[in-house]
Amino acid sequence: MLLETLTKLPNSPGIYQFFDEDGHLLYIGKAKSLKNRVKSYFRFTPKLLPSPNLSPRIHSMILQAKRLEYLVVSTEHDAFILENSLIKQLKPKYNILLRDDKTYPYIYIDFSKPFPRFDITRKIIKGKHIRYFGPFTTGARALLDALYMLFPLVQKKGCDRGKKACLFYQMGRCLAPCEGRIDKDEYEKIVQEALKVIHQPQALIKALHVKMENYAKNLHFEEAAKLRDQIELIAQMGRYSHLDSARLEDFDLFAIHVEKKYACALRLFIRQGKVVSSSHSIATSINGFELDSLYHSMILDAYPPQSPRLISKLYVAHDIEGLSSLCQVLKERHNKALEIKHPLRGEKRHLCQLALRNASELLSQHKRKSETLQEEIYNYFDLMQLPQNIEIFDNSHLGGDATVGAMVVWNQDGFSKNSYRRFHLTCKDEYNQMRELLSARAKRFDKMPAPELWVIDGGKTLLELALMILESVGVNIDVIAISKEKIDSKAHRAKGAARDILHTKRGKFILPPTDKKLQFFQRLRDEAHRFAISFHRQTKRRESKNQSILISLGISQGAIKKLIDYFGSFEAILNADFEQIKSVTSATVAKKITSHVNSKK
Repeated sequence: MLLETLTKLPNSPGIYQFFDEDGHLLYIGKAKSLKNRVKSYFRFTPKLLPSPNLSPRIHSMILQAKRLEYLVVSTEHDAFILENSLIKQLKPKYNILLRDDKTYPYIYIDFSKPFPRFDITRKIIKGKHIRYFGPFTTGARALLDALYMLFPLVQKKGCDRGKKACLFYQMGRCLAPCEGRIDKDEYEKIVQEALKVIHQPQALIKALHVKMENYAKNLHFEEAAKLRDQIELIAQMGRYSHLDSARLEDFDLFAIHVEKKYACALRLFIRQGKVVSSSHSIATSINGFELDSLYHSMILDAYPPQSPRLISKLYVAHDIEGLSSLCQVLKERHNKALEIKHPLRGEKRHLCQLALRNASELLSQHKRKSETLQEEIYNYFDLMQLPQNIEIFDNSHLGGDATVGAMVVWNQDGFSKNSYRRFHLTCKDEYNQMRELLSARAKRFDKMPAPELWVIDGGKTLLELALMILESVGVNIDVIAISKEKIDSKAHRAKGAARDILHTKRGKFILPPTDKKLQFFQRLRDEAHRFAISFHRQTKRRESKNQSILISLGISQGAIKKLIDYFGSFEAILNADFEQIKSVTSATVAKKITSHVNSKK
């Protein structure tokens, strides 16, 4: 079957997918010519074998490949986009997905406003006179607060003439343009002074030190401590600031350092000739890496369609293939011309070497911390991918009331609370509650890529449910369910003593209570449970308050139950119109509720 497909490949751009004998997706690739690219993986005589020129990782993949599928597209850059999207969503075993796909914050200012102010954004702000600064991997809020601390800028949004001066004017931190106390020309001078220091952390730190010492002398220790924390964050931003370029250029530089089964991808942000910040991610693969694919993934993820600013110049530390197609993809995505280069000499080459040295050092630090628990889990449970990003699910309710679901996220830095998600659920039994929760998450894989591992609070039945949902959306990731040990028919959560059971599609695992792998999954499960319980209590308090409102309106418990059963929540009841409520209960009840809602508007 595979050989037959290979002989009929078209000489067209496209993407190709290799599958194993069980139908599991192994690898997704792109090609300028499907015929030439895919055939390059094989040696055809005396029989079909992997090409001797392949890397160990791809050689291992080809040995397992039993079926090939492909999609033809119009151009090579269409193949870039489709490949990147499918890898993120389907998580093939042999594709390496770098996880530095965050949208970093920018500071921006809109000069179309009469008295412009600085603010933070992660998305494009509409307007022809917007100027962006960043992106900032750390300290964006601290930097913004420092600007407002040191310069009497407009602090509040919507500060128009004719309004009354606010508290910031009384504190001496705003000059009240709303009352006409400063004209546009004078205010413009203040803005220009602020612009001068926005990429000069040392100047900001010096000024903040003076204010901090003044606070301390006047015994305002709490304010002094806040400034101390601000200074530390801004100092982190300036750790590369000694590296100046002769020209005040803006560009981003990408470097990837590979050592056996590890790769570190480093991105440097250069603004006005200075390296203002950096970000990095670590990838692990027991089968090795393809450097070109890593760079393509890293660069495409760095500039998602809604990113505020695309730099017109990018530099890469290695000479990789496909740069022209990559440029075309980014140009069409952002409607802006750009160039990607591999510098061979001069200061850009020096900066590339610096980036590679830093990537090497970051990788060394990572390896010193690891023979990680993730690797032990990866090998012990025979997972498809190293679990660097894990999503854990639990739900909570009380007798079917205030039913909620929770998702917590763990990555290599610990629990990522910014990525936690909460869900209101409508189903009454726990099986369908989990089905509703997992289905809601699976629908968002296009916006928030799938992790390497799902952890479910439940047993074999919920494991099979999760695998079924993932299969229905075509995503191939690992799932582990953890069922609680029962003592006298009650769940036993004692840390280090509970004999909980771990379920995977390969079977059931019973580990001793002292096993670090078991304790790790117990910690994940307990955090999801804590988050779910907390959200349930908030929801219950809110519903109790809303129920009290309905009771105070003279609505019977029977009518309230009918409304809840139909609408699912009190918020939905209060947002319903007269006819909807009337169809469930009566015109009298509908009139009471809608009159109450209208009186609050």
